[in-house]
Amino acid sequence: MSEVDWLSQLLKMITVTGRLEVRCAYGAPWRVAWPESAAHEIPYHVVLEGRAIIKDPKTQTATELVGGDIVLLPHGSEHVLHDGSGLAPARTHNRRGSAGWMLSENDGQGERLDMLCGRFFVRPPHDRLIRNYLPTNLVIRAMDGHGDEGASSASSHLASLLGLMRMESTSDKLGGNAVLNALSSALFTLVLRAASESEDAPAGLLALAGHPRLAPAISAMFADPARPWNLPELADLCSMSRATFMRHFQDKLGHSALELLTDIRMSLAANDLKRPTMTTAAVAEAVGYRSEAAFRRVFAQWMGMTPGQWRRLAREGQQSTGVSGQ
Repeated sequence: MSEVDWLSQLLKMITVTGRLEVRCAYGAPWRVAWPESAAHEIPYHVVLEGRAIIKDPKTQTATELVGGDIVLLPHGSEHVLHDGSGLAPARTHNRRGSAGWMLSENDGQGERLDMLCGRFFVRPPHDRLIRNYLPTNLVIRAMDGHGDEGASSASSHLASLLGLMRMESTSDKLGGNAVLNALSSALFTLVLRAASESEDAPAGLLALAGHPRLAPAISAMFADPARPWNLPELADLCSMSRATFMRHFQDKLGHSALELLTDIRMSLAANDLKRPTMTTAAVAEAVGYRSEAAFRRVFAQWMGMTPGQWRRLAREGQQSTGVSGQ
């Protein structure tokens, strides 16, 4: 496995789906307020054309977005988008198309905005991985392939993806909703890839993966989480002393290497416990615990419930939705 393919391992472990909800076609002045999302929801906004200001009312921080910019809010924070004029927003008119998403237009005559808004959904308990290891806000700019990064960069691929989303959201073709939702899921992966390629990658997993000396450790933990890793081994993979490795890892990630390893193991265990053919002892061994009692203790601390309780809860959820265990 390559040193940078931790993202594929992560997305194998967690289920992320996407849904386009609103296409905003506004003239200034305009304003859209989004309340705090549920723990397993990640709002996203794609500015296709025009300009928007996104503001966090709690921190009073504001960021300008322009055409080609994509913003994800992994923590589901409350936020407001507006045109920046400070004027009272023009009246909006909403209508739902046959594809399922809503077209929102207004009476504003000023600068035009074309923006797609939607959500990603991360099934529990994996939403905690997103909250713990991704930043509050993640802004990525799609490139058209003519910039310095070249046509092979994730940001240029994003530009192509946005072109497809724009085309599908302006047509009313058969299967349009399914296509847009599939493109939304791909958007999540490409945004994370583009962020990790960025020179100023945000703190958390994205910054760690882009750190050339620390990348081998994170790749190794995702590739073989059941191995009894210890700090000297992980530090050796990165050609660092134990103390230097611990300091750099904590600085970049905000968590220790062993905390990340435990989160990976418990996420995999939560998936395996949904399988009726796997006993708790088998799950414990599969994720690197020689003692079933030790596994039960760590899982209960991590999940707030025993493996048996999680198994029953997951089974009831599958039955209510008609989904079989994976």
